[in-house]
Amino acid sequence: MAKKVAFMQGNEAATHGALYAGCKFFAGYPITPSTEVAEVMSAELPKIGGKFIQMEDEIGAMAAVIGASLAGSKVLTSTSGPGLSLKQELIGYACIAETPCVIINVMRGGPSTGMPTGPSQSDVMSAKWGTHGDHPAICLVPASVQELFEETVRAFNLAEKYRTPVMVMPDEIVAHMRERIVFPEKGELEVIDRTAPSVSPEQYKPYDTKFGDVPPLAAFGSGYRFHVTGLNKAEDGFPTTKASLVQAEEERQVRKVDANVDDIVKFEEYMLDDAEVAIVAFGSTSRSARFAVNEARKQGIKAGLFRIKTFWPFPDKQLKALASRVKAFITPEMNLGMCTVEVQRCAEGKAPVHGIFRVDGEPINPGQILDKIKEVK
Repeated sequence: MAKKVAFMQGNEAATHGALYAGCKFFAGYPITPSTEVAEVMSAELPKIGGKFIQMEDEIGAMAAVIGASLAGSKVLTSTSGPGLSLKQELIGYACIAETPCVIINVMRGGPSTGMPTGPSQSDVMSAKWGTHGDHPAICLVPASVQELFEETVRAFNLAEKYRTPVMVMPDEIVAHMRERIVFPEKGELEVIDRTAPSVSPEQYKPYDTKFGDVPPLAAFGSGYRFHVTGLNKAEDGFPTTKASLVQAEEERQVRKVDANVDDIVKFEEYMLDDAEVAIVAFGSTSRSARFAVNEARKQGIKAGLFRIKTFWPFPDKQLKALASRVKAFITPEMNLGMCTVEVQRCAEGKAPVHGIFRVDGEPINPGQILDKIKEVK
């Protein structure tokens, strides 16, 4: 039987990815350019017995998804830059309480209300550093409508597997473009559910490290009663100020992501085997970069593309290895250098890094990248 094929907008594809992954609860607040995510979820969730709620603000929306996740649901919220700023305190709460949730943040111009309808790639640092304190960070940056579907599924898998918030950050172009999408059959893509307790309610401790860095998570209302707090806590969930416990807890929460980088980080290499100039790009800008690489190759210039699919954790290992092989990096991005500083860190001075920055609401076009390739080759 032929697979279902559709001509679909990126935001719509993300919602169908969430439903494929088993999402049953959405709470959000309308904000350009992510509103279509909420709109489609409001129509689709009731059909499958799920729940949709429009909250009074972004803070309330984040609080609602945390509560629904602790009650056993796979949960989603969506927003854009200003809303992400408002969610940050409760994103930190979800991190320390180790509550699985997925946040789709469609990047637009900023800071503040900036350019609501223009594209940007300027929220990626917020995914790691937006909330205070040391905490795990996973951020996915899809570059097509098909990938937005698939990476939303993967975001739910990672959230459930590692008991942590996961952000999906398409830029406005990817979120609003329309492309052909082929829907995977049920079971074709892996779908992961959180690990349930293997002990009785009387024996259960929500942060019991004898099960590893990611403890099993019970659902409230399933017979398990436990304490959840935003404070540092012991394995029973109750607050503690004991230095050794606090140190161990903080290190474990970061380690559960850092020790699994190879499972989390995804990237694409294009024509890099003999490349002398490597373009490092993500999101819609990587599409311009691929075109520029093809044009450079036609002109005899050995250029290649390293496309970032997982921004956090950053693909340090791969870029450090690449820095030893190429003469230069070029980093086109719709911000003023957020990815560039990370590539410079990975390059460790072995190869110069040349940025192309644009924050005027217009995309970086292939011609700009090709000109830079010719300049630095």
